[in-house]
Amino acid sequence: MKLNDLRDNEGATKSRIRVGRGIGSGKGKTGGRGVKGQKARTGVAVKGFEGGQMPLHRRLPKRGFHNIFALHYAEVNVDRIQTAIDAGKLDAEAVVNAEALVKAGVIRRVLDGVKLLGSGELKAKVAFEVAGATKGALAAVEKAGGSVKVLTASAKAEA
Repeated sequence: MKLNDLRDNEGATKSRIRVGRGIGSGKGKTGGRGVKGQKARTGVAVKGFEGGQMPLHRRLPKRGFHNIFALHYAEVNVDRIQTAIDAGKLDAEAVVNAEALVKAGVIRRVLDGVKLLGSGELKAKVAFEVAGATKGALAAVEKAGGSVKVLTASAKAEA
């Protein structure tokens, strides 16, 4: 096979329809746009426009708010950590922190820190350094003989 022999599979590409090229083409005159009016013209985007009537999205009341100061944590369950330790991706002897979890592929990115959740069971004795932990997670880690150090906001800023 040579480079000049390469072709698309039969039927893989369709030739584009040239609209507005005479009535005989079947796509002439209005070019598939119907007839007259704003939508027959080019460059029209009338999403949500209801003919001058107040649009639905403006008739409905506003509700709630978005807290710009809210922290978003990368959440990890203790059973996910146990799975990573069993697979040899995490070292149970070393301190497990955000960087170690990213390196092991347990979480994709750190966001505002890592929060430890208590779903599942932890068998290994592990020392954690995380931004937050639930009561269930603390209980699970201490039951396995490990420890959890919850980092403060100033400690996270230094790291």
